[in-house]
Amino acid sequence: MRYVGMYTQIRRNNMLTIMLLLMFPVIILGMIWVFLALVNYFGNGVYDQYGNIVRHLDTATVNYYFVNAIPWVIIGVGVWFAIAYFSNTAMVRAATGARPVTRKENPRIYNIVENLCIACNMDMPKINIVDDPQLNAFASGIDKKSYTVTLTTGIINYLNDDELAGVIGHELTHIRNHDTRLLITSIIFVGIVSTIMSIVVQMMYNAFWFGGMSHRSSDNEEDNRGNGLSMIAVFIIAALCCAVAYLFTLLTRFAISRKREYMADAGGAELCGNPLALASALRKISGDPGLENVKRDDIAQLFIIHPQHFAPGLTSFFSSLFSTHPDTRKRIEILEQF
Repeated sequence: MRYVGMYTQIRRNNMLTIMLLLMFPVIILGMIWVFLALVNYFGNGVYDQYGNIVRHLDTATVNYYFVNAIPWVIIGVGVWFAIAYFSNTAMVRAATGARPVTRKENPRIYNIVENLCIACNMDMPKINIVDDPQLNAFASGIDKKSYTVTLTTGIINYLNDDELAGVIGHELTHIRNHDTRLLITSIIFVGIVSTIMSIVVQMMYNAFWFGGMSHRSSDNEEDNRGNGLSMIAVFIIAALCCAVAYLFTLLTRFAISRKREYMADAGGAELCGNPLALASALRKISGDPGLENVKRDDIAQLFIIHPQHFAPGLTSFFSSLFSTHPDTRKRIEILEQF
């Protein structure tokens, strides 16, 4: 594995964030053009002299509707990102059940975070706690106002101060390297694609069932044939949308390099001054990772250890192939070499 410096990682993450932001409208517009083309192609069938349906693609019509859709797509993506930008902290907090914690409520955690921030000369982030016995922690936010370190009550109660310092140092390194900005951007991206996919599939489903109901009682063979072709078109468009959304999800996962976890481990070990303490913390967390109420995989990407790594069976194997986290045992081995 080739190691890179912190500033190199920051530049890479900034570039990836910009690329993802530019990709969103392009990808969505591409999906819309394909959708319009398929609808146009299957909707332009005419019968020839032998009674066979002849279909053709009217690109001029497709391009006309596509050009009219461009400003609406740009506005929609812009509004979506504006909402996410101003409410990403509330969204993550709602998905995890996190709550803010005060210095008076938990001076131990506040002192550890504050000392580590002083050591690396960074502004102190917000601190949240999740009332959950499982062991995990994560960082979130896209700017200084929203940067947050979240810990479960389980990890606070189970780890000693040195181990907690290693875990918190790991999360602070994510913030310093702008990993959290990239992760939140990717979560928004997946949300946009998934929402559009769901809307398109639902529209086509409704169009088939409610638009085709009037032909169900018809004995006309041509009408029945047309309904059959419409069903095929619906399934093709739905399958295409699902495939496109899945592909983009994979691309987003690959864009978030596993190296960021190794970088955060190295940064956390440097900040706490005790690599073995962080290795011990990872070993303990791996025994009971995750958050009981968090079912969304995009949110689980933020965790210091992804719960799917410890799910039994074939699902775990395939998940690990596209995981944003490296193997925990490998991370521990590297830390123990320092």
